[in-house]
Amino acid sequence: MTLVLGEDSPVPDTAAEVEDLALRLRGHINQLGALTSSQEPTLLRAQQLCSDGLPEGFMPSRVHLVKLAEATQDLVAKVRQDDIGTTPPTRRRAWRKPQPNVLRAAVFALTLACLVWAASVPRT
Repeated sequence: MTLVLGEDSPVPDTAAEVEDLALRLRGHINQLGALTSSQEPTLLRAQQLCSDGLPEGFMPSRVHLVKLAEATQDLVAKVRQDDIGTTPPTRRRAWRKPQPNVLRAAVFALTLACLVWAASVPRT
């Protein structure tokens, strides 16, 4: 897209350069099409431009190339917008189930602490 829509990008000189850029943009549209709904108007417009042949002549072919680049840019924006809206919900941290020996050690330590406390209480 930058090669076509960039301010500093030169206008393609030959028909081969135009065909190469159009082929690249069609490939991008096909890849992005897999990420969107098949009934998405942005995708349908881009696919329609892809199915249209490259017009003859210097100016018509360059105009068609710019339209392809703009359609690709719109499709990228749509995919990014859809990705932002479908972020998965955050999961709470799942606690691991402690091992039986860890439980036994915790019970032993608690029992020992209770015995030490009971022994330290003055007798009446």
